Amino acid sequence: MVQQEPSYWLMKSEPDAYSIDTLKNDKATLWDGIRNYQARNFMRNMHIGDKVFFYHSNCKPPGIVGLMEVTDLNIVDPTQFEKDSKYYDPKSKPENPRWDCVKVKYISKSNKLLSLPELKILFSEDELLVVKKGNRLSILPVRNDIAKIILEKI
Repeated sequence: MVQQEPSYWLMKSEPDAYSIDTLKNDKATLWDGIRNYQARNFMRNMHIGDKVFFYHSNCKPPGIVGLMEVTDLNIVDPTQFEKDSKYYDPKSKPENPRWDCVKVKYISKSNKLLSLPELKILFSEDELLVVKKGNRLSILPVRNDIAKIILEKI
């Protein structure tokens, strides 16, 4: 069987909620709390070994701050059942959960932030979805040719 080249993704997190430094300290985490069907479906297309750019969002400046790797798939997101969680979903049932997540591990922190303004100079909206005006998805696919350029910059 031919080994498939890993796919690349971009996952956003607000640094005051969960940062690259927190992941470095934790070594690995569940990427839970995703409550958008398109972002969830992107997670469902991930494979173990896929690489993920860690993107700090809703901060100044936003941008890519590190690299992670997918280590586990199709995990039922426990936060959907926790009534005190902001991610609680009363319509989701344990016998038929709506939300799942993946587990990621820390690989590295970028030597420098690759900011959104820099990404907009380097890539068009068609090449890298995170630069598209109005794009609010927290999980996005990244083409392998674009990922290689990003890897050279971080």
